[in-house]
Amino acid sequence: MNPTRITPPDDSVWSGRTDGDTPEHLRWHQKARPESGSQGSATEGPAVELIGFSCDEGVRRNKGRVGASEGPDALRAALAPLAMHADFGIHDAGTVVVPDRDLEGGQDTLGDQVARLLDTGNPVVVLGGGHDTAWGSYLGRTRSERLRGQRVGVLNLDAHFDLRQADEPSSGTPFLQMARADQESGRTFDYTVLGISEPNNTGVLFRTAEELGVEHLTDEQCAPRLLDHVLATVERMLERVDAVHLSIDLDVLPAAVAPGVSAPAGYGVPLETIQAVCHRVARSGKLVLVDVVELLPRMDVDGRTARAAARLITTLAHDALSTTTPHSAPGGTSPHAEGAAAASSQRTGGAAAASYPGAATAAPDAVPSAASTDDEAPEPATGPAGNTTGERHE
Repeated sequence: MNPTRITPPDDSVWSGRTDGDTPEHLRWHQKARPESGSQGSATEGPAVELIGFSCDEGVRRNKGRVGASEGPDALRAALAPLAMHADFGIHDAGTVVVPDRDLEGGQDTLGDQVARLLDTGNPVVVLGGGHDTAWGSYLGRTRSERLRGQRVGVLNLDAHFDLRQADEPSSGTPFLQMARADQESGRTFDYTVLGISEPNNTGVLFRTAEELGVEHLTDEQCAPRLLDHVLATVERMLERVDAVHLSIDLDVLPAAVAPGVSAPAGYGVPLETIQAVCHRVARSGKLVLVDVVELLPRMDVDGRTARAAARLITTLAHDALSTTTPHSAPGGTSPHAEGAAAASSQRTGGAAAASYPGAATAAPDAVPSAASTDDEAPEPATGPAGNTTGERHE
């Protein structure tokens, strides 16, 4: 068996058009630098720390379509040409490569790397990989000195709970693994999921979620017309926790937007809603860790999934890290002005209170149920009725 290894960033992936070297011309590929291990000091300024996780074993065990091992570099390539609208660094720590079937060893290695990167004080983005990536991220945040003693909430944007009970870990088990590990260690398991596809999660999974106190909204409840309710759910989580681990499974998006995933969505949550959630979390000042997972480049028509993922990643980075902007938005305001306040608060240990323009103004406990008005989606059943498909990838 070949050992897990860490490969350095491929310079050829970080390439693209260059219009100039002044701030208003810069793109991601011009700012990306190999992570040196000594970066992240307060004097160096804010940066996003990237690390890849190349592994198919978790999806294979979960009986899904493999190919997510090619995801990290496809995500880098999609990020490379995007414009920079704020002054922050991009540090690339390379990719944890799991060449054989040692998923657990790969996750352990990823955990060590994530912990090290978190302790720079910068937000970390893990480029997956299947959703088993999230367990490696969890190991990292529980090993991080920076997060010691803090209550970390997990916000999963996903069509699936990934609370499967199985004989071995897989891409369908990471959040049940987290729940059990938190219980054993005396930590609070705080888990919220947005985008659940009722037909693709069995009654057992809904029951497990209820027993673990998981708050969730279905894909139907995440329609743009219900955005205030979605953001109120996010707000409740933000009020409970000190830091946020955001996990984005790209199969949460409609198949037309994200065809290149292990389990394409038959319904999905519109990108508009997912983008709004990312704005809100990043501007809270509490975002410390992000996973972006389940990209299958070989199935990705016109690179749609990678492009959508890159858009979300650059949104998160800009909103969480903006300190200066090379140009002004209409009216003379920075398009990432709220992110600047959040970034400043995050790096100094405080909490910022910026809100997405469409955020709900009602108190969190005043949010009506999804069946309370005529134009809203019905409350999903939590039993076996309607859950007759989707045994795979839960």
